[in-house]
Amino acid sequence: MKKLLLSITALLCATGAFAQQEMGFGLKAGVNFPKYNISGNGSSSSSDVATNFHITAFLDAPIATDWFYVQPGVSLQGKGAKLADYGDYKVKQSTMWIEVPVNFVAKFPTATAGSFFVGAGPYVAFGISGKNKIENGSGTVETDIPDFEFGGDGDLKSTDFGLNFIGGFEFNNGLMIHGGYGLGLTNLATRYEGTDVKQTNRVWTVGLGFRI
Repeated sequence: MKKLLLSITALLCATGAFAQQEMGFGLKAGVNFPKYNISGNGSSSSSDVATNFHITAFLDAPIATDWFYVQPGVSLQGKGAKLADYGDYKVKQSTMWIEVPVNFVAKFPTATAGSFFVGAGPYVAFGISGKNKIENGSGTVETDIPDFEFGGDGDLKSTDFGLNFIGGFEFNNGLMIHGGYGLGLTNLATRYEGTDVKQTNRVWTVGLGFRI
């Protein structure tokens, strides 16, 4: 929690540097398609994709021009993966993170409709909850799977760093259609000490938003 407060404070201080420019505010939400990338011993593989959601609030501050912007924000991001598939039974891990992204975005206006935008930037995320479960066609099955825990002795490390890549279209009325990709860089694995096994988050996102 201390790291989270420090990150948000730094975010607000950085935003203040652009206070003399006209800033906008936005809110976006949508569907996440997360998975884990597992690498080690000279090979790499991915788990199956799960489904989750995201909600993000962000500032939209121009940097010296009317086409290049910085967008710091705070986001609730659902991640995880389908870990195994045994016919009708699927093992799934769902995690929830508070993410603090700072994206740098270029906007390219069209004639009358709005602007295309593309951007990228770093993020830091803090794990707040998680769940392990087995599902079949009729819903969740009661099992002896241990409760999920963040931390050095838990299922995953509790802090994640990575890069976001975003793009979409913003209409003149403020409505946005957006998509993106989150590339986790932190090795979240806690149970492979002494090996080169690395487990990282990967997340595709799509959704709608609105900027005012």
